[in-house]
Amino acid sequence: MVLVPESLLIATLGVLGLLVGSFLNVVIHRVPAGVSLVSPGSACPACANPVRPYDNVPVLSWLVLRGRCRDCNAPISGRYPLVELATALLFVLVGVRFGASAYTAAALVVIATGVALFMIDLDHRRLPFAITGAAATGTVIALSIDLVLHGPGPLVTALLSTALWFGVYGGIWFATAGRGMGLGDVALAPVLGLALGWLGWGASAVGLAGGFLIGAVVGVGLLASGRAGARARVPHGPFLLSGAALGMFAGQPLWEGYLRLVGLA
Repeated sequence: MVLVPESLLIATLGVLGLLVGSFLNVVIHRVPAGVSLVSPGSACPACANPVRPYDNVPVLSWLVLRGRCRDCNAPISGRYPLVELATALLFVLVGVRFGASAYTAAALVVIATGVALFMIDLDHRRLPFAITGAAATGTVIALSIDLVLHGPGPLVTALLSTALWFGVYGGIWFATAGRGMGLGDVALAPVLGLALGWLGWGASAVGLAGGFLIGAVVGVGLLASGRAGARARVPHGPFLLSGAALGMFAGQPLWEGYLRLVGLA
């Protein structure tokens, strides 16, 4: 654990989250379209005028411009500042939960890529392997550093958790011939299993079960409201990622509470 004042860590992660969130807006828009993340620069989709650097400040520029393009007055979706704010909030929660540690770096990788995958799956019903691969690479690097610094304590649990998540999601995909689960979910599951398994079986179990539970609750809600039919295909990625977030931030205390409830602790 690096000794960093908590207030400085939280402020730094908040600013970093805003900047990363701004970049994630580019990722969310361009990766599904197969467009480079670097070139061309950001431009208004309505008038094609380039976005000026001072109009590209996370959240603040959107507020100053009142959600409209400076050149053509076309509306700018409120989703852009919301993605930036959500990323910043999640980064701050990571700092509060894990402090200045190697695991914090792994959690930030999972959170950043998770935000992008969440939105892309909602929009396009797919989880691009390029982003999942980046999540896996960053997570493995950060956890390897943690391993060097603190020893192999969590390694066995993390590997077993990885296998469990892959087995559950891969098994569903195989049993349903791909109709009940996409390959993107199967590829992402072991990455989340590794990150949560590093925290222990409580985080892993709550994260794994939480994804299916959240999906079931939302599914029932959609059916009851008439917004989706019985055969409607709802992307599972957002539920998978929401369950993982629940496991990461509150999995261990929820697991311990469950064990006490059933008399096993």
